[in-house]
Amino acid sequence: MALAIAHSRGLDGLNAPPVTVEAHIASGLPAFTLVGLPDTEVKEARDRVRAAILNSGFEFPARRITVNLAPADLPKESGRFDLPIALAVLAASGQLPAKPLADYEFAGELSLSGALRPVRGALAMALGGSDHGRAFILPAASAGEAALAGDGAILAADSLLAVCAHLTGRETLASAAPATGEAAPPAPDLAEVRGQAQAKRALEIAAAGNHSLLMIGPPGTGKSMLAARLNGLMPDLGPAEARASAAVLSLAGKFRTHGFGRRPFRQPHHSASTVALVGGGNPPQPGEISLAHHGILFLDELPEFDRKVLEALREPLETGRIHIARAARQAEFPADFQLVAAMNPCPCGHHGAATGRCRCTPDQIARYRGKLSGPFLDRIDLVIEVPALPPEALLDKPAGESSAVVRQRVVAARARQSARQNRANARLSSAEVDAFCAPDEASRRLLEQASRNLGLSARAWHRILRVARTIADLAGHEAIAAAHVGEAIQYRRLARV
Repeated sequence: MALAIAHSRGLDGLNAPPVTVEAHIASGLPAFTLVGLPDTEVKEARDRVRAAILNSGFEFPARRITVNLAPADLPKESGRFDLPIALAVLAASGQLPAKPLADYEFAGELSLSGALRPVRGALAMALGGSDHGRAFILPAASAGEAALAGDGAILAADSLLAVCAHLTGRETLASAAPATGEAAPPAPDLAEVRGQAQAKRALEIAAAGNHSLLMIGPPGTGKSMLAARLNGLMPDLGPAEARASAAVLSLAGKFRTHGFGRRPFRQPHHSASTVALVGGGNPPQPGEISLAHHGILFLDELPEFDRKVLEALREPLETGRIHIARAARQAEFPADFQLVAAMNPCPCGHHGAATGRCRCTPDQIARYRGKLSGPFLDRIDLVIEVPALPPEALLDKPAGESSAVVRQRVVAARARQSARQNRANARLSSAEVDAFCAPDEASRRLLEQASRNLGLSARAWHRILRVARTIADLAGHEAIAAAHVGEAIQYRRLARV
């Protein structure tokens, strides 16, 4: 047969559009032409496929071979097309039956010996192909990851020869079981943090409602310790959330089986660029905010980040998605993350301390705090101060609630939110705030007074009501009382740093 077709999947952001691999063999001088907008990695498949076919015991056709990757307007990248190209060439040359190829989709990078190497984005491809009724054949190192999708048949193969034996009926490839790894290490315990009762309370509220949090305090007061313990207070991800998070991590090659079902915790350095944080490149790749999807993004030393980098977070903080537009490509990635940040009160870090060690001028302090714009701060729900502890508090043994105890209250509050509106309070729309966060008369008067005194925007007004709703959920109250609104207002007092 001079023409054969195999099926595969590309990657366009988090989408996995189908790719048809067509191989045609014609008379003429030996040549191997690859068309269909392939990048350098895909073009190099010609040499890998030739060596893999020969080393697997097949004959490489000494004729004119043309391979088309359709659709032609979709850029093709990485070595995932090696396997379908090799199979299409073998079928077109009559060394492999062409009919069975229609029942499968293939992806895998070939070594020169014909062994299959893992591919990036296996889970995203499996999620994209689950509704097409074809089994997916993948390298054994990637098949377990793809099987986490839960839909469709995933078959694991070690080599090109094993795939050919399966297609000819001589052997049968085994179905891949969902990947399992070693248990993840336990999260640090909140009880290890000495003092800082108010910060622990804010951390509990942030965990219960998925609220963004900014901690301000001198160096060494426990801001990073508190942020590292937030994950231990959060409920595990649901099946759909776990798959969505794992799919994004898989795109970047950062998925680890022991982390499946746990919320990712990303902590980029303050020297990170805008592209590193929000995503970009050619082809577009997910950034830190997308790798933290359904998890936590911790930005330490917040004012040290470039202001343009922080301003790029404003839209995804509101929408939970990031749209990357380039001249030739556009991509959209999910970015439903929980922002936790920490900063010093001034460049030296000791402004307002009782020791009087701060030597920063008012102009230096204003410039330092001015790196955070008002619109950016307006999108942060909780802003708290983490003061320095007295010596006696450092000498005493830790005497606070453990993460397990706090987590029980957080899980109960999340269950109330799920039953009421099927989402965390921080993700309520304006209409849902009016429906589920309506304050009573006393709370309304308190909120109006705070709005006049603090100059609250409409966004800040709604964020206070969302936080108050979370505080009421933690207390087990159906209605929002003045005490809940009052506490929520306290967390906006420092929002104008």
